[in-house]
This record gives sequence, structure tokens and C-alpha cells, in this order.
Amino acid sequence: MEDDWKKDLVGLLVKFREILGETGVFVDEESLNHYAHDETENLHFLPDIVVKPGTVQEVSAVMRICNEYRIPVTPRGAGTGLSGGALPHLGGVLLSTEKLNRIIGIDERNLQVTTEPGVITEVLQNAVKEKGLFYPPDPSSRGSCFIGGNIAENSGGPKAVKYGVVKDYVLNLELVLPTGEIIWTGANVLKNSTGYNLTQLVVGSEGTLGIVTKIVLKLLPHPKYDLLMLVPFGSLEKAGEAVSAIFRAGFTPSALELVEIDALRIVSRFVDSTAVPVGDDVAAHLIIEVDGNHPETLMNEMESIAALLADYGSGEIFFADDAQQKAELWKLRRRVAEAVKIDGYTIEEDTVVPRAELPALIRGVKELGRQYDFEAVCYGHAGDGNLHIRIKKPGSQFSLDNPDVIPALNALFKLVKSLGGTISGEHGIGLVQKEYMGIVFDEVSLELMRGIKKLFDPNQILNRGKIFNS
Repeated sequence: MEDDWKKDLVGLLVKFREILGETGVFVDEESLNHYAHDETENLHFLPDIVVKPGTVQEVSAVMRICNEYRIPVTPRGAGTGLSGGALPHLGGVLLSTEKLNRIIGIDERNLQVTTEPGVITEVLQNAVKEKGLFYPPDPSSRGSCFIGGNIAENSGGPKAVKYGVVKDYVLNLELVLPTGEIIWTGANVLKNSTGYNLTQLVVGSEGTLGIVTKIVLKLLPHPKYDLLMLVPFGSLEKAGEAVSAIFRAGFTPSALELVEIDALRIVSRFVDSTAVPVGDDVAAHLIIEVDGNHPETLMNEMESIAALLADYGSGEIFFADDAQQKAELWKLRRRVAEAVKIDGYTIEEDTVVPRAELPALIRGVKELGRQYDFEAVCYGHAGDGNLHIRIKKPGSQFSLDNPDVIPALNALFKLVKSLGGTISGEHGIGLVQKEYMGIVFDEVSLELMRGIKKLFDPNQILNRGKIFNS
């Protein structure tokens, strides 16, 4: 029986406390409820036990017990995920990495940092910046999310358009397997053609293959200057067309974000900001940033991009003159998801298409909204073709197993597939998207993935039921 381990719950708690101490094991109602949700829709699943190991040896010992007793284990970082990857939907043990929170060392000679997974992403960025170094991936939740969660989801963020996503910076990982063994996946080198690339297999695997306990990241020199401008458009589709035109003209911004006007109105009210005009003649804004070491070159780039955008119906362009104005614009962008969720847009999809197909995706989303009776606001990393679509549907606060929402999402993901895209760019599949994997993968591919999962996790205890049913 799958839940036979519960018959010896008292004995298991004794074992966990012997490993972790009284301050590392929790079964009180407040703790269980705290770890029963993340930022995915309005879903809530109680774990049976919460454990907080502080060393790799403690993680290993916990996993050996869980594997022996066949206890489901859900690894969790900061709980900022949007696909349900950290939801303990099978109960069992919730393993929090919050005590694994040390930056172990910054190697300035080799431009590398070694860190534990429970370090907040922005804290890591600031620590390396003090050394003149740069870790570019910057998800909107960077002020609260953990670097380990970013590894699990292969996170991106605004700067991915120029600098790439998390996978482009991970050199090596210390990993505890579901059976308790501890391995390193690669080497602390920039080139590695030695065997299968286990490091990149683990990145983006959503905590299904192992628990990351140390991370070695590549760094870059920090750019000295950046410029930021806000560009209004009277047409959402024209804003989408302009994105592709910027790259075709030979420019590579360090960030290129799209925010639909309805989303901007909501977030402006939410943070009580008047930084961005929200007139009736504006349908969307592009936030465009360039960075580098030569301010004159950057200003010439911005002027050339602004001239180009006039051909796509851009309105009066706002240039952020100082750090405060830049911070205000980025605050609005980074808090859009939080604001629209509170406003009732509780279902978020993380679609990605080739960037030239953004206008077709935007048109399709609006048409599907009319067809399936939902409202949608669009925003996201337009430079990557990564459009976040927030849905508000009367009577539907979530999408999981919801027959009123599933047909609309099937249609949306089939549209994305037809445009050459896929169903998640950076949020992962987790719990809420797994039923749609058959739209973008054939059964042969899915069986290969299940086989990899089985090899790493023969007893299927670690984050079971995420990405696909196993």
C-alpha cells in the first residue's frame, strides 16, 4: 500500500529528529499550511511532515529514509513557483531548502560563484556585483525566489534576451539522488565534452531527479551603464511586430518587455504609481533596455531603435533619466503578475513562440478569449517570444482538473504549437501543465523522459506526478 509508511509515523518522526533535531522537523498545523501552497493559482495541498535539513549529509540521510519507506518527497525553495512544482499534492514529506542558504565562495580569478540553493537570487546578484561581477538571470521574483528554484525551473527573466537563461550559467551541481547518494554532475570548467551532460539534464527538471545542494555558476564582468526607455503603442499587435523588427535591424537589447495596457492599469493602481501614462489611445508598452561600457554607444543605439519604432506606430517615448525612474519602471513590470492575480486573473500560462510569431499569438489569445468566455491580459519577455497570459474566467479560480477551463487551454496550447512554440518558457510544467504535454511531445519522447525519471528515482518518491504522471 502506498501509505503504509503512515502506520509508523511516530517512529519516522523520531528518525527525522535524530537527523535534524527538534528545529528541523515540523508537523504543527501552522507549518503544514504554510508549505501547502506556492504562487500557483489558488491550490492548497497539505504535507504530512515538513523537514528543513541544513547540510548535504542531512538531505542524504532524509532521502535514504524516505526511499526505504516509499514516502513521497516534495522539494521546495522559496515557494514562488507558478506551475505547482513545489506543491505536496501527495502529502508525505515537504523538504525545504531554506537552511541551505550560504554563498560558499566567489572565485574572482575564474569568474565563478559556488552557492547553496537556499540563497535568494537578488542576494546572490548583489554579492557578486560588489566584486564587479554579474549573474544575469533575473526572474521577476528575484527579491524572494531561491537560486535553487531557479535551477529547478531553468528560470529566465528580462535579461535573458541578451544574456541567456539559468542553464547558460550552471557549470556544476552537487546533487542528492532520491536513493540518498551524493554526486557531482559535471566540472567547474567552461567546456566539457566528457560523457553525458548530467548538469543540463538536472537544470529544468523541476526537482524530479534529485535535490540540488550546491551550485557552481559562471559569472560575467558587470556592465557599467544601462539606458531604459518606455515606448507606447496604439496597437498590441504593432507592439509585437516591433519586437521582431528591432532584432532584424541588428540590435540586441539587454531587456525587451511587453506590458498590455490593462495589466499596466492594474499594477499602477496596485503600487500607487503614476510613472507610466495609461491613456485610452495606448494599447501596450514596450520596456527597452540596453547596457554596456560606453554610454555614447548606448545612446546612439537607443536613438536608432526609437527611430525604427516610429514605423510601427509608436507614441511619445519616455526615457528614464536616473536610477529612481528606472527602478520605478522595473517595479511596475516585476509586480504585474502579483497585481493581476489579486485582480482576479488567477490562471497564468507561460507560452513561448518564435518572436516573429508574437502578433499571431496575441491575436489568437484575444480570439480564444471571445470563443471560450475569458478575459486575458498579456505581458512578458517579448524579446524572447515568451508571453505570459493571465486569464480571468467567471467562476474559475484555478485550471487544475477544471472542465470549464481545460478546453480553452487545449486550444491555446495547440495554437502555440502551430506557431512553432511550446507551452512553457520559464515557469515549468509542474502539476498544472502536465496533462498538456502530449500536445508538444509524441509518446516516444514522453517514454524516454519517464525512463530517465525511473533511472534516477526507481521508487518514484521525488516530486512524483510532476511534469508527467509516473
